[in-house]
Amino acid sequence: MSEVKKEIWLVIERYGYSNSDATHSVKKTAYSVEEAVEFKIALEKLNDSSNVSYFLASDIDTVLSNAVKHHNQSIKDGSYYQKHPETKKEVV
Repeated sequence: MSEVKKEIWLVIERYGYSNSDATHSVKKTAYSVEEAVEFKIALEKLNDSSNVSYFLASDIDTVLSNAVKHHNQSIKDGSYYQKHPETKKEVV
């Protein structure tokens, strides 16, 4: 029996001061990339420090699955071909 894997995205804060090692802390655990991106954008808007930045992290299976899903959607809706005019759309 196959277990359904839940998507987990981490919003990570990186604090790096010029003469010390960077520190990292998880600010949010999200269960969709959309939720993680929304939270990351909100943190970035509130951030006024040049020493703090934010990024998303997840396991490789989640990241690749998400990339494939978005690529396949872009093929289906035609936006891939608009962004890559050198690629000919297959006629089925």
